[in-house]
This record gives sequence, C-alpha cells and structure tokens, in this order.
Amino acid sequence: MAIAPVFRIDDLSGEPTQALVRMHLAGMHANSPACSVHALDLDKLRQPGVTFWSGWSADRIVCIGALKQLDATNGEIKSMRVADAFLGTGAGRAMLEHIVAEAKRAGITNLWLETGSTDAFTPAIKLYESAGFEVCGPFADYKLDPFSVFMMRKL
Repeated sequence: MAIAPVFRIDDLSGEPTQALVRMHLAGMHANSPACSVHALDLDKLRQPGVTFWSGWSADRIVCIGALKQLDATNGEIKSMRVADAFLGTGAGRAMLEHIVAEAKRAGITNLWLETGSTDAFTPAIKLYESAGFEVCGPFADYKLDPFSVFMMRKL
C-alpha cells in the first residue's frame, strides 16, 4: 500500500513525534556501538540550523526526518525514520524526496548523510543509493568508522 504523507515542520513537542524519535534512537543503539551512533536526540534536533519534519496520514505519524545546515551550500540529512506500521509503503522515499526538495530550496548544493554499516542499515543504504547518493569519505566532524557509511549527493 503506497502512502503519501503530509509533511509539516514539527517542533518535537507532541508525544507521537517524541515516541518515533525515541524509537529511532533505540534502533540506532541496538545496531551500532554507542560511540558510533550519530543520530540526534530531541534537544539536538531543536538546535538552530536543524529543520525537523514529521509526515502524517490523517492523525497517525508516518515518518520523521531532519535537515542540518552545515554551511551556506552543504547540508546533512539527520534522523530519518519510518514508523513500523508504515514500513514498505514508500514513506521513507517520500521523506527523502521532501528533504532533498527543501535542501534545494535552501540553496544547498551538496547533501551529505551518515548511516550505519551493519545489515540492519541495508534498506536505508539501498534507498539512498537509488536516490543518487554515493558512498564517500567522512565529512564535517565525522571520523572514519567501520560502523558508519558516509554518502553524498550533488543537488
């Protein structure tokens, strides 16, 4: 079943959004050592320079995602996650396309991301590759890490 979430900028104050962020962080910690988890918690997602969106279907949260502005032309995708009930519906691709469109609108020409390297992250890596992201080396403040995959796409 394909779904087209309605996206909105989210202040992270609602319980459904907070619950999905918590689920995202728990998944990151379950599949990577703590020192290799780079997902942002609620406080860091509220920092200046980070725009956070939630995607909704009626009154149900479908997905979340964030864009961190690194500088005038570089951005980083942060904390993308689809609620379990909506996995396989295209919601992750829809969020990714939304973030890419918003990054372009903000004047970003290079969009980066870091994701995990274990088997649990294979679906995410395949999604990013299918959207034109290519594996690259560390960027910004990241260091080479066997539990991280770094990717970049020119916009």
